Amino acid sequence: QVQLAESGGGSVQAGGSLRLSCAASGDSYSSYSMAWFRQAPGKEREGVAIIYSHGRIDYSDDVKGRFTISRENAQKTLYLDMTSLRPEDTAVYYCAASNWRMSGSAWSTGGAFAYWGQGTQVIVSS
Repeated sequence: QVQLAESGGGSVQAGGSLRLSCAASGDSYSSYSMAWFRQAPGKEREGVAIIYSHGRIDYSDDVKGRFTISRENAQKTLYLDMTSLRPEDTAVYYCAASNWRMSGSAWSTGGAFAYWGQGTQVIVSS
């Protein structure tokens, strides 16, 4: 089992940058695939980025080229570096952990992730 806690959210102007962190506690962190999701007001949750336990990375088309996901297994920490932020990036961002095998874009629904953080708010103003 793993517990997750996000930090680093805040308010920023369009074009700015933020770094989100997700601190994990528990065993076998490196065996989990880790992902970031977001949910904007009135919208469904959507997958932002995933870094699999074996290192492969995938992004949603909306953030590709602007966001970078990374992890430091020794420190049990997941990161999301967000650049060129847009007002439409405004959402609550969640990190999540999965020890399920996933393929293709199945990760983006979030259904395979058993462990979730409490979320951190990101507000991008125009």
